[in-house]
Amino acid sequence: MKRCGGFTLLEVMIALAIVAIALVGLLGLVQRSILAQEESGRITRATLLAQEKLARIEAGIDPAEAEGESFPPPDELYRWRVELAPAPVPGVRQIDVLVAWGDADRNQQVRLTSFVPEANR
Repeated sequence: MKRCGGFTLLEVMIALAIVAIALVGLLGLVQRSILAQEESGRITRATLLAQEKLARIEAGIDPAEAEGESFPPPDELYRWRVELAPAPVPGVRQIDVLVAWGDADRNQQVRLTSFVPEANR
C-alpha cells in the first residue's frame, strides 16, 4: 500500500490551535497599543492647551488670578487651573498652569511652570 504525503487531521488541528492562541495574544497587544495612543493624544492635547494658557498669562491677555474652568469646544473635556506662588528670587513669581481631564481620582493632568517678573500682572 502506497502512502501519500500530507498532514493528518490531528496535525492540522494542532497547528490551527497554535495560530488561534497567537492571534488572541496579538489582538491584546493591538488593543493596548490603541489605548496607549489615545492616552498619548490626550496628554499632548493637554500640554498644548497648558502652553497656550501660560503664554496668554505671560503676555497679559488673560489674568493670572482667573478662576479655572473648562476650555471652550472642541476641548470642553479639559479643565484648567492656575496656581501662583512666590519664587525663591525676589521680584519673580511662579505660575503653574494645570490642565486636567477625566476623573479626578485618576489624577490625569499636565502641569507647566513658568517664572515671570512680579510687575507682569
